[in-house]
Amino acid sequence: MARIIEHGTWTLKPADEGLHEPGPEQLWNESYYFDFAAPDGSIAGYVRLGLYPNWDRAWYWAALVRPGEPLLIVADNEAPLPKPGTADVHTETYTATQEITDPFGPARVTLNGTAAVLPDPAASDLGTAETMGLSLDLRWDTVSGAYPYKDIPRYEIPCTVTGLVSVGGRKIAIDAHGERDHSWGERDWWKVSWLWTSGRLGDGTFVHGMQANIGFPLAWPCFAVPPDGEIEHRDGFSAATAFADGLPARSDLRFPGAPMTVTPVEFAPVAVTSPDGREARFPRALCRFDTEDGRTGYGWTEWHQPPGWEDHGWTHLAEESA
Repeated sequence: MARIIEHGTWTLKPADEGLHEPGPEQLWNESYYFDFAAPDGSIAGYVRLGLYPNWDRAWYWAALVRPGEPLLIVADNEAPLPKPGTADVHTETYTATQEITDPFGPARVTLNGTAAVLPDPAASDLGTAETMGLSLDLRWDTVSGAYPYKDIPRYEIPCTVTGLVSVGGRKIAIDAHGERDHSWGERDWWKVSWLWTSGRLGDGTFVHGMQANIGFPLAWPCFAVPPDGEIEHRDGFSAATAFADGLPARSDLRFPGAPMTVTPVEFAPVAVTSPDGREARFPRALCRFDTEDGRTGYGWTEWHQPPGWEDHGWTHLAEESA
């Protein structure tokens, strides 16, 4: 039975693994993420499905990175909404499915289609990129439990990830670690910048943390799963990031009990445009995690960049008590 962290603000229920009734806002969104990274950082990937029922579209992203190889990415911000009651996306160039039959248990994600091949991950015109066949058939199995955020309907689940990836017909077995998460509610991607990070260290410790650059400290979402231990909330997370040429170069994480740095290894960014034409960038990267006590690991970090993000600070916002 998966353990669920309790904050006392709302109760995460098994039914929350499914789809939710949309609110009235145009930018009401329901989002599922699935990511993974090999223990040695040799291969990693992520899938995101974002549903905008009041905007009449879905966002579907799937990325695969391998050091020294081009980025493979599907980044479709005008995907059709799935049929009612499903989370499957069908287009002329790809078919994507996801299934969670046992709440807080295993999740299966598949993709069959073509992906853009990007030697330069920052390339913005996917329409002119070469393409290659990309398929995924992966399973996320829960490690310990689920971590709901305290103040918004969102939760994250650390996982082991197994299955097969096929690149241009060549099959690659996956035996990795990662996470899956799910959120719902109004989400304006063109206002607030943030850092989110999730990784697994070589000793088996899972680490997750998030900070929004809002100018004042809060008790940021943060948790760990120690080796052979149980999922646990950690108080006092904060982050500071240095950038080079508009991309993150390094983040210093004050992770309670394990201060560390994360350094991008391979980027898999996307860009998003608001209904009124504003642009935001979403650099996401496979990262190396290095703790002050000498442990290392790999995982994913994202640094969301809405309009004006350069002036948002990107410094530690920790509560005084932390």
